[in-house]
Amino acid sequence: MLVSGWMSRLMLSLFICQWSFCPVGAQDEPEYRMEIGGGVGLAAYQGDFNGSLLRNLQPMAGIEAKYRMNPRMSWAALLNIGKLKGSSENVKTWYPELRENPIGFSTMLTELSLRYEYNFWPFGTGREYLGARPLTPFIAMGAGLAFTGKPSLSGTPPSDIEPESVVAFQVPIGLGVKYKLRDRLNLTAEWIMHFTGSDKLDGVKDPYGIESSGLFKNTDCYSTLQLSLTYDIWARCKTCHNDL
Repeated sequence: MLVSGWMSRLMLSLFICQWSFCPVGAQDEPEYRMEIGGGVGLAAYQGDFNGSLLRNLQPMAGIEAKYRMNPRMSWAALLNIGKLKGSSENVKTWYPELRENPIGFSTMLTELSLRYEYNFWPFGTGREYLGARPLTPFIAMGAGLAFTGKPSLSGTPPSDIEPESVVAFQVPIGLGVKYKLRDRLNLTAEWIMHFTGSDKLDGVKDPYGIESSGLFKNTDCYSTLQLSLTYDIWARCKTCHNDL
């Protein structure tokens, strides 16, 4: 009887320990390490020739891949291609050289970004990770490059303006919402502001007549509003034993 009671207590202790040390991996679905997919959206130039977040919105599309460190954090690599457009005609700022002859510009934009994303809640179906939710807001911040082609200018630009292609360092900062459409299908809506180190995305440098200085002083930027769809790949594990 003593041996039987001792064995019963031992088995109960082992059972409790198993569930205590492995509450996550024992879910009935695997976690996935990566997401791949793409998205479409709108890009808006923010600079000397545009003071509104919603003016001159242009189409943008791209592809992305994300590596999940855990259900709250991930790294995302993105490649987007779109257009930027603006005009000095409806801007309230007074420009010495353009007060009589307003000009507009249009250019193609290609951007590469690597950014860190933090989910406010663990993201998932709840069956692969205990406590995960299918809907979560997130914040994002990173670094990358922005490439613009030679801008096409309209109107009568001053003779000293020489548009040229630009390669600029850019810092994306923004927020969004993620939603699990299916077990391995994710929908993301996000708004990102891209701060660049160049004042020539619009083809005109220092229209105020004051020379730019520093990394982001008097430089151009742009914002993106994007909707993307990604698919989970690369299963992490199916049972606790795979995590050991």
